[in-house]
Amino acid sequence: MGHGGNVIAELTTDHREVDELFEKIQDQPVGDVQRRKLADELTIELVRHSVAEEMHLYPAVRKYVDGGDDIADKEIADHSEVEQHLKDLEGVPADDPRFENLVALLKLEVAEHVRDEENRLFPLLEAACSPEALDELGDKVRTAKKTAPTRPHPSAPDTPPGNKLLGPGTGLVDRARDLLTGRGKS
Repeated sequence: MGHGGNVIAELTTDHREVDELFEKIQDQPVGDVQRRKLADELTIELVRHSVAEEMHLYPAVRKYVDGGDDIADKEIADHSEVEQHLKDLEGVPADDPRFENLVALLKLEVAEHVRDEENRLFPLLEAACSPEALDELGDKVRTAKKTAPTRPHPSAPDTPPGNKLLGPGTGLVDRARDLLTGRGKS
């Protein structure tokens, strides 16, 4: 969840962890209950990551990067699609045929989003910000992930100030539900 380093290193490490979770899901036999548990872990990581980006990365992109509003709007739209698919996947048993389709769709969408961030957004942000600003953003992203929701909430606000006001409370409720149900524990 928190890796250290500047915002680009932090989020890139998150991207690799998500890639690994997709691989672990695919490595399990079709219909295996472990696939459902891994999909829950994937959901938790993707939601935390997305919320942290929406709270801190995209406002910085809007502020520092030329054309940042358009870039941030596109990334937030990507997140909305992924979050809706995560919501659709929530509770679908691993032996349900929809499970395979939803995981495959998610993998494609997430891979495209990651490529865009790593190949376009991150270099632009790195060129526009000081190393100190990138380090500070990394700290903010790590802090946000600790209190972020762990379940998809497609209708929740995804831009400030709404996301900053509601996110931590929603995150607290999600983590309480996860604790009670054992969700996210392998």
